[in-house]
Amino acid sequence: MSGMEIERKFLVRKGGAYREMAQSHSTIEQGYIEAKGATVRVRIRGEKGYLTIKGPSLNGGMSRYEFEKEITLDEARQLMKLCVPPIIQKTRYLVPFQGHVFEVDEFHGDNDGLVMAEVELTDEGEAYGKPDFLGPEVTGDRRFYNAHLRFNPFRLWREQLPPAYR
Repeated sequence: MSGMEIERKFLVRKGGAYREMAQSHSTIEQGYIEAKGATVRVRIRGEKGYLTIKGPSLNGGMSRYEFEKEITLDEARQLMKLCVPPIIQKTRYLVPFQGHVFEVDEFHGDNDGLVMAEVELTDEGEAYGKPDFLGPEVTGDRRFYNAHLRFNPFRLWREQLPPAYR
């Protein structure tokens, strides 16, 4: 897949309501290879591997160019060795809601306690329903970028958020 990625990101209220709504879930490990001007991500999701290259964020973090290719699990494991530690670990829940699928990520390790949701859109003005578990929008807030969480983990700044979101 390649093209413009358009997404909105939200904090998720504690309580786990999204788990009951989820159609599936999987574990994810992802690492990052240093690159100038782009984000290069290696991901292992369940038993599949992916290589993703993302350009700089546009329009307040809502959109950016993305190239993603499925690779073999062995290739992903080998590329993961080239990633700059630490590795992001999370569980992703896929939650269908009013014609869209929200990807809800529960982070682990140094980011334990952080739960975020994102929804991909076909254009920046596309309307979408908001399930009750969504909290405030954090689109464009760098603190919540996975690549940023590696070096600025949630455990260091979790107290900045209201208790309902930590």
